Amino acid sequence: MTVAAQQTSATVLFVHLRGYTRLAEHLPAARVVPLLDEFLNMLVDTTERYGGQTYHVAGDGLMAGFGVLDQSQDGTLEAIGAGRAMLTRFNPIAVRWHREFSIVTGIGIGIHRGEVARAYLGPPGNKTLTLIGDTVNVAARLCSRARAGEVLFSGTVAKSDQIIARPIPEPKPFLRLPQFALKGRTAPLDIYCVPAPDRVAV
Repeated sequence: MTVAAQQTSATVLFVHLRGYTRLAEHLPAARVVPLLDEFLNMLVDTTERYGGQTYHVAGDGLMAGFGVLDQSQDGTLEAIGAGRAMLTRFNPIAVRWHREFSIVTGIGIGIHRGEVARAYLGPPGNKTLTLIGDTVNVAARLCSRARAGEVLFSGTVAKSDQIIARPIPEPKPFLRLPQFALKGRTAPLDIYCVPAPDRVAV
């Protein structure tokens, strides 16, 4: 049975592990499994702590939605808070992986807000709930653009009522960056960055 997609607004967060290719190249696959399990469990736990829902998990990343189920909150503050917490919580993991395997890793995060379709996709008997639409694509592109240790987000996030009314707390305010031209889009995107937290020395 086909279930109709639900049109809604959401703040979408993508996070991707930098250095995964080198990690997978230098370690046996069986050894990589517990490392990815630790990494993904941290991401899912952080998402849930900030009121988000996980909609897709890959070996080296995750897509989450905020403000999807409760439309009275747009999810922007929660998504940025989750992104900042992911960077902070991954820092000691990255330090330990570097110490044990001599491999440098990091995470990049992209966030965008807009209309999405919440729908079940997949083969019969194995459909999963996910988010679809241009908002998802933009968040993914911002994640690809983010360097390790960065949270990048769009102007629709920075200009949301929740952000304006209750700005991100000090000491790390967000910074406006040069506009980002996305392939296939007619207008460049306003983007902002949450600076990376202080790193623990490796």
